[in-house]
Amino acid sequence: MPHIIALFNMSGGVGKSTLTMNLGYHLAVEHKKRVLLIDMDPQASLTTFTGIAPFDLEKTIYHSLLKREPLPIQKDICGCDLVPANIFLAQAELQLASELRREYKLSDLITKKASRYDFVLIDCPPSLGLLSVNCLVAADFLLIPIQTEYKSVEATINLLQTTHEIAGQVNPSLKVTGAIPTMYDERTSQSRRALQTIEEVFASLQDNPSFKGARVFPPIPRRTDFANATAEHLPLAQYAPRHPALEPLEVIAKALVKSL
Repeated sequence: MPHIIALFNMSGGVGKSTLTMNLGYHLAVEHKKRVLLIDMDPQASLTTFTGIAPFDLEKTIYHSLLKREPLPIQKDICGCDLVPANIFLAQAELQLASELRREYKLSDLITKKASRYDFVLIDCPPSLGLLSVNCLVAADFLLIPIQTEYKSVEATINLLQTTHEIAGQVNPSLKVTGAIPTMYDERTSQSRRALQTIEEVFASLQDNPSFKGARVFPPIPRRTDFANATAEHLPLAQYAPRHPALEPLEVIAKALVKSL
């Protein structure tokens, strides 16, 4: 069975989808792993970033969750396979409410169809509804992207408490792999203070079994080349192969491979 990793933060705009695409590329191309990306966000940013037009799709993750259809896997997208999404996934929140085993829909799909992959990376929605609960139930490990700004850090501290409560109820085996500080600007005191706070919070959680061994990864710097690469539907490593921001991405990818 693959390592199933959810990238989750209840705050939007933290670089979660960009991170999912770039980590997937590093794992697949640089480390020769079989990687499946799953877009569970109705905004479909991951799908769009990989160059697929969401409204042109006949089948998405919505059809698998609600209509019991096979996962509509798009092959060899940025070195990975992709299960896409579009805005119709937003309807799933209401429709899943009346379903049996509604929290386990995604987990069941992955168990049936994703066994040939080494890694499954799930791009979670920025909310705590049934879609996100499905992601947390399906995952073995949790990565938490955190924007290095005060408000984002404050919200994430609350997220950690909530995540622990949910995990204890629906997926006690879920382990937090760590936090990924994003959009870091070493020139500003706000970014530096935010990074220090993130490190202090995770250090204080080490006695919690779900967070034991969790680490704060090197921060992903704020660079316009991420946006430029996304506009070209390319991972940063393809757009700018010598870019210094690739170093922290590679550190994260190596840590994930080592966990296999």
